Amino acid sequence: MIVTKTTPYTKTEIEEVKKEFGSYIKTVIDLDKRVCSAGANRHFESEQILLEQNSKQTDLWGGGVDIETKTIDFNSFINIRPTQKNMSNEIQDPKIRNKYEELTKFFFSSLL
Repeated sequence: MIVTKTTPYTKTEIEEVKKEFGSYIKTVIDLDKRVCSAGANRHFESEQILLEQNSKQTDLWGGGVDIETKTIDFNSFINIRPTQKNMSNEIQDPKIRNKYEELTKFFFSSLL
């Protein structure tokens, strides 16, 4: 189940979004609008939801949260953007990476 929101995920919502992979939750975050879409099988599914809600492609970045290790990763194919000088599936720009991490901690504050 994919849940898209602007406030932290509740424990009930976390139980729903972790059903796809168990201890790992894929996330896409609009860094400008501060909206997170979590729980997709593929990042592009959450990306599409956010684009339909008028997010800009340049503001959307993907990664995930490992519930067991309580770590955040910055890895998604949607992050490959030569026009934004991101040539890897990892978020390379330290400012973007830090903002993504900060927002992930906000959205998953009950876990991290």
